[in-house]
Amino acid sequence: MNKRRFMMNGPIGERVVRKEDVRLLTGNGKFSDDHAVDGQVYAVMVRSPYAHAIIKSINSADAMAMDGVLAVLTGKDCIADKLGQIPHSPFPSTNFDMKLHAPGKQVGEDEFIGSHIPLPADKARYAGEALAMVIGETKAIAQRAAEKVFIEFDPLTSVTHALEADKSTAPLVWEEMASNVFVETFFGDKGATEEAFAKADYVVKMSYDIPRVTGVPMEPRSALGLYDDVENKFTLFAGSGGTVRQKREIAEVLGVDADQVRVFALDVGGNFGTRNRTYVEFPLVAWAAQKIGRPVKCTIERSESFLTDYQGRDLQVDMELALDSKGTFLGIKSRNLSNVGSRCVSLSPLSKGSGIITGSYRIPSAYLQSRAIFTNTAPTNAYRSSGRPEIIYCIERLVEVAAKECGFDPLDLRRRNLVSEDEMPYRNAVGMVYDSGKYEKSLDMAIDLAEFDGFEERKDDAKKRGKLLGRGVAHYVESSIGSPIEETQLHVLPDEDKIDLVIGTQPSGQGHETSFAQVAAAWLGQPVEKINVIVGDTDIVRVGGGSHSGRSMRMAGTVIVKAAEVLIEKGKMIAEEIFEASKQDIDFKDGYFKVKGTDRKIELFELAREAEKRLLTGYLSDGMSVTAQNEMHTPVFPNGCHICEIEIDEETGVPEITLYVSIDDVGRAINPLIVDGQTHGGIVQGVGQALCEECVFDGDGQPLSGSFMDYGMPRADQFPPFITALNEVPSPTNPLGVKAGGEGGTTPAPGVISNAIMDALSDYGIRDIKMPFTSLKLWKAMQDAKNAALGSNY
Repeated sequence: MNKRRFMMNGPIGERVVRKEDVRLLTGNGKFSDDHAVDGQVYAVMVRSPYAHAIIKSINSADAMAMDGVLAVLTGKDCIADKLGQIPHSPFPSTNFDMKLHAPGKQVGEDEFIGSHIPLPADKARYAGEALAMVIGETKAIAQRAAEKVFIEFDPLTSVTHALEADKSTAPLVWEEMASNVFVETFFGDKGATEEAFAKADYVVKMSYDIPRVTGVPMEPRSALGLYDDVENKFTLFAGSGGTVRQKREIAEVLGVDADQVRVFALDVGGNFGTRNRTYVEFPLVAWAAQKIGRPVKCTIERSESFLTDYQGRDLQVDMELALDSKGTFLGIKSRNLSNVGSRCVSLSPLSKGSGIITGSYRIPSAYLQSRAIFTNTAPTNAYRSSGRPEIIYCIERLVEVAAKECGFDPLDLRRRNLVSEDEMPYRNAVGMVYDSGKYEKSLDMAIDLAEFDGFEERKDDAKKRGKLLGRGVAHYVESSIGSPIEETQLHVLPDEDKIDLVIGTQPSGQGHETSFAQVAAAWLGQPVEKINVIVGDTDIVRVGGGSHSGRSMRMAGTVIVKAAEVLIEKGKMIAEEIFEASKQDIDFKDGYFKVKGTDRKIELFELAREAEKRLLTGYLSDGMSVTAQNEMHTPVFPNGCHICEIEIDEETGVPEITLYVSIDDVGRAINPLIVDGQTHGGIVQGVGQALCEECVFDGDGQPLSGSFMDYGMPRADQFPPFITALNEVPSPTNPLGVKAGGEGGTTPAPGVISNAIMDALSDYGIRDIKMPFTSLKLWKAMQDAKNAALGSNY
């Protein structure tokens, strides 16, 4: 297969309306809590009220005495039944990941990540951690019984903030460690970077405290576990970002072979990274179903989601940029400290952020310290765009400050230093190779759509209305790698005139039923409606990496193309039998196999029917069914430029976005309509982080943002109509030319919002404000600046 062939047949590139929308919008979706079976019982978790405490004893006698209570299971039961740990493999391992390691060690040496027994028996390490599971005939019974489980604790001092956990006096989350820091790795060329800074005319420094957020998917997690004692097989119904991986991980916890576990997920109500790892409830309900001989279901409440969903961001950064007198970037230094929570589920954010430390810019030298630290909080995980929004925010803010403080025009400074089209593929200062892109063209497109020249007039108009108007610009680049192996099965169904496409990339709202069908339909010359996309059942789907890291279309699309070409070749072999002609004389086009130079042809489904009639042998015996597998380790680098304008009310501090423009290079867009939807959602998610979202903890480690009353979520009425456009530069790494389109909206949003807000407040002399930029923070910053100005006059 020619990797550089960008074959755009039929529906590829068309704005096809999503096939799945009617089913979902009319309430006919099947989400995890919709699954129910006869005889099922209900599980409720008893959770720790402390962020850090020794578990001295658990007394379940009063709970067990209640009618309808079937079991109370604890960490001691997990140990007695020899349940394994929830398996996490957080240290990046692919060839193109930034390799992280323990302090003073080599890659792969002494990689301590913290044990993860489904129900711990020794200590609670964050508030909300599950310590016991109560099972009752109804959920109400289980809830009442959970209140009667008495746990005796010995409370310990907790630590929730990374900088506090980094102190020598901080309490240890894990006694096995000498400190809470378990990863420390240096990247780049220290000598070259120090030399660049020594000869610099300007050095600009910034420190950032990027807060923790959480995904808040529409569907809280739910799990239904079954056990078949005849087949000795477990079945789990649960929302998932990758059923194949979860099957393997649950089998490991249960101590059984993977073929003894079936994981089933149909529709998934949102992911954003929160569903890409296994939660304790998943193996627990399967284990409990085996113990009590009944199906066990656990659906958590929204408040439990806020406490226990794998969360995101939470990064401390100190960054410095060196420039010469003309504004050329010479070098960059950064110290990054990632708060992974109570145990390490993923180091992807730290690794991926480290890899793009130079952003979209030509910075010849870099030196970076990347560290990870334990705290008494829920674990963090890859969260939409995993590590890239944090770093893009830091560098884009730094570039803006450099322009202001060193006397450069912000646009001119960016143009001077953007990686050019002629430099592609471009190797950055820490070794990442950007595959393709036209960065300056994206800037020009964004400027044009933002009506840049009219800004001063709009600013004057806002001033008359008591508003401060600011404008922000942010470039971005992100690395998309993901699980490298994907498999597709194609089955032509001659009696139905349909094609089943079986694949292991599980959607959670991305429109895969349509976009995957578009790829298959284009190669096989069929209408999109004739392609059935089948996902989510590990008894059918055998291989697949799931949806994460912007991998879905690149990995799935590539293997779909591969499978389609295998199917066409197989069809030619069958046509060879039918026409008694050489395979070399048979073409396939527009859904027909045709003998060259003649009018003899046969349609795809008719050929499949003929294959069934002829009782072919060997490779052809199963007719028009094929399986293809593909493995790709080369990353791609989506990129773009966003511009926004924000008005701030001087009296109240309330910010209002009045303009938002996004230019995104997703490579070849298979369905631009779906890409637009992904971009819109990504922008909102990134803006939510910038303006209102934050997981807040008190001094005892108690979450203070455990409901929608306290955790700010962006709303539709806070946004203007988005102006979006694509700058499609096909990637040379795959036959479709795809990069990724699911995360580009999120990646630059915090940076562009920050730059717009600080521009609006520039007359007040405000250099920076900690995210999120709430109206209270903005109002207080303006009042403090006014008071400081008044004080200086006396």
